[in-house]
Amino acid sequence: MTDRLRLGEGRGLALLCALLGMLSETGSGQIRYEVPEELDKGSFVGNIAKDLGLEPLELVGRGVRIVSRGRTQLFSLNPRSGSLMTAGRVDREELCAQSVMCLVKFNILIEDKLKIFEVEIEIKDINDNAPDFLTEKMEIKVGELTVPGTRFPLKTAFDPDVGVNSLQDYKLSPNDFFSLAVKSVSGGAKYPELVLERALDREKQEGHQLVLSASDGGDPVHSGKLYIQVTVLDANDNPPAFTQPEYHVSVREDVPVGTRLLTVNATDPDEGFNAQVSYILDKMPGKIAQIFDIDSVTGEISLLKSLDYEDAMFYEIKIEAKDGPGLFSRAKILVTVLDVNDNAPEVTITSLTGSVPEEATPGREIALINVHDRDSGQNGQVRVFVLGSMPFNLEKSIDQYYRLVTARSLDREQVSEYNLTLRATDGGTPPLFTETHITLHVMDINDNPPTFTHASYSAYIPENNSRGNSIFTVTAHDPDSDNNGLITYALNEDTLQGAPLSSSVSINSDTGVLYALRSFDYEQFRELQLWVTAKDSGDPPLSSNVSLRLFVMDQNDNVPEILYPSLPTDGSTGVELAPRSAEPGYLVTKVVAVDRDSGQNAWLSYRLLKASEPGLFAVGVHTGEVRTARALQDRDALKQSLVIAVQDHGQPPLSATVTLTVAVADSIPDVLADLGSLEPSQNSDASDLTLYLVVAVAAVSCVFLAFVIVLLALRLRRWHKSRLHQTASGGLAGVPGPHFVGVDGVRAFLQTYSQEVSLTADSRKSHLIFPQPNYADTLISHDSCEKSEPLLIPQDMLEAKGDPKLIEVSFFL
Repeated sequence: MTDRLRLGEGRGLALLCALLGMLSETGSGQIRYEVPEELDKGSFVGNIAKDLGLEPLELVGRGVRIVSRGRTQLFSLNPRSGSLMTAGRVDREELCAQSVMCLVKFNILIEDKLKIFEVEIEIKDINDNAPDFLTEKMEIKVGELTVPGTRFPLKTAFDPDVGVNSLQDYKLSPNDFFSLAVKSVSGGAKYPELVLERALDREKQEGHQLVLSASDGGDPVHSGKLYIQVTVLDANDNPPAFTQPEYHVSVREDVPVGTRLLTVNATDPDEGFNAQVSYILDKMPGKIAQIFDIDSVTGEISLLKSLDYEDAMFYEIKIEAKDGPGLFSRAKILVTVLDVNDNAPEVTITSLTGSVPEEATPGREIALINVHDRDSGQNGQVRVFVLGSMPFNLEKSIDQYYRLVTARSLDREQVSEYNLTLRATDGGTPPLFTETHITLHVMDINDNPPTFTHASYSAYIPENNSRGNSIFTVTAHDPDSDNNGLITYALNEDTLQGAPLSSSVSINSDTGVLYALRSFDYEQFRELQLWVTAKDSGDPPLSSNVSLRLFVMDQNDNVPEILYPSLPTDGSTGVELAPRSAEPGYLVTKVVAVDRDSGQNAWLSYRLLKASEPGLFAVGVHTGEVRTARALQDRDALKQSLVIAVQDHGQPPLSATVTLTVAVADSIPDVLADLGSLEPSQNSDASDLTLYLVVAVAAVSCVFLAFVIVLLALRLRRWHKSRLHQTASGGLAGVPGPHFVGVDGVRAFLQTYSQEVSLTADSRKSHLIFPQPNYADTLISHDSCEKSEPLLIPQDMLEAKGDPKLIEVSFFL
């Protein structure tokens, strides 16, 4: 029985084309046919000759022809058979999109009778299109904390067929976590939604692969597939939600390209990146994507191409709002193309205050504005607002008046002038608007003290600076204007080494430049702490302080000072002794010098400038030690003269020199022996000089011996008187110990006290130096412990004709 029914249905389909030619007259002069879409060219539609009451051959003779208005002719007449035929392939979806009924109307004219008939052909839909998602893959990101039962909108499939041949059902591939729900809305549209059945755990499974199938109700059934990649995320559990699921807008056909039709808005209760909503147009077939555009950030819908009321009176736009991780929701915009709205609103500023003080409280009235639109009805309804993020509001007054008021306190230092743009928009479709610009100045008050560019300052000045030189510049800024921002600088009162600070440093009150009123000396002080005050000229004035540390930098202004050997003030020269038995490296003496500067300026180095016999002595570069460079020989002169320079490392370097005289002999008696061994000079003056020298040495010895005897006698006498006084007074308990000396003490003094005679032949006088002996084991008078003054010997006694000889005499008494 089933086979017979199917056979009957197959035969009925075969006869469908013949039966579709049946004429249906709906009224006087109107002929109606039904024909399926997608027929080949030349397919039979209906017997037009019969329906007109004519014979087929009369069609040409009576001038029967098709009359149409500018549309491409889809049908033609066969003059032989008198039939109405298809002139080409007829695509119902191209002609009527998704309209339930698709009618093609044209007229048949019989010229000989001037009679016209209206022909109406209904294009029947066939299942020639499969549901198509317009994309093969889709990714959904789901937070792992999403509760079961949460729904996620899926891409909808599009089937241009209508009726039973259109999209009928959705199916989801089996899985353990998701199910499919289909939501039906007005108009028969179906929106698939993915329903979470079980809680997700990203740590166990990061993704799920699903397949959504869409099928129609045709025979055979066509279907399309969408591969869904579900990615489990951490936290985004709310998709964006539009303020309304469906938007309606009426648009004039003459609106210019780029006009903003409306702004859609979707909100996401999540935060941060999860709440960043972007808008996109859902992929739609045909010309919709070429006509409309949506701003992905603001949601503004605008025109990319001019509208034509004759082409289409209605558009259905599907939009998506997607948050950062990828959740999205859909809305639909129904655009109706209308005629006329040709008057823009008019804005009149009735009253305006050009400036407002920055301390004004919120609600301060600034301007009174009147808006008017000459259009009527909805086109005459005007909405006015302030563009941008401005601290101003528009409040409705009476009738069409608005008050422009401050929304919060103003700050002139942040914004000193506002350029406001008021936009008045009418209720037309698309709306027309007028913009008015207002410039508002913010008046200043003294609410900001001067602020320095740094929390503290440090400045450096070289010593020995010139008076009046600029040291440093401090800078303060005051964001206020006019006198409120006019800054003066001053130094806080203080003292420096007992004198007022103003006598050493001054500051320019206008520029903040500091000047030195004196020449600073690094050796006196190295650092100075100042406090600078910056004060504005407001009423009352505001001020702030900052510290300035002034560092005096050392300059190389001190020559090295030689402490040893010191230069005698009487014109004589000291002599150092170097024994002839000295080995190389023997320490003869050491030059000691200091420099009052610091750092590199006080780093001293020593060098030998000049020597009477080069190569015999060497000087330590850093120690100043004078040592023998080689062993002394008999041919070396008795007197050696050395010129040593002490130099610092400043820029430029400063130096000092000292001249050393070294006598080459083992002892003073050796000096005398060397004097005796000198060959007699043929010059009588040389003989006299030798004689004078011997006599002088003997005289000095005698004087010294006499001095010791007298001293001993005085000590014995004092001791004797003390004994007598002690006997008379019953003892010597009251006499101080240091005033007694014994014979053994005198002998020890004579044994330990030595004389060193330094004689040079290149000066008029020489030193006879008595070194201080060691009295550790001898009790003597305190006066006898003082160092004797050098004994000067006439230099003429040491001069001889020819090469000068240095005689050094050392002897003991």
